[in-house]
Amino acid sequence: MNPADLAKAVAIMVACLGGAGCAEVAPWQRGALAKPHMALDPYPMQSTARAHIYSSREAAAGGGAGEGGGCGCY
Repeated sequence: MNPADLAKAVAIMVACLGGAGCAEVAPWQRGALAKPHMALDPYPMQSTARAHIYSSREAAAGGGAGEGGGCGCY
């Protein structure tokens, strides 16, 4: 397979995958999509608190970028 054919195949695959994620939403359906349980993080305050507690107990800097000695302080 030459590079031109490979580029065409990749372009077709990207167009198919990109087009599959697009859909029109009717105005009366938007209310269902706006509900809290449809969010990526339905409880952002709870997630933030849990992340803080985890980083304090972990006592290491890393994914949460928090440090602590396990006492809950910074």
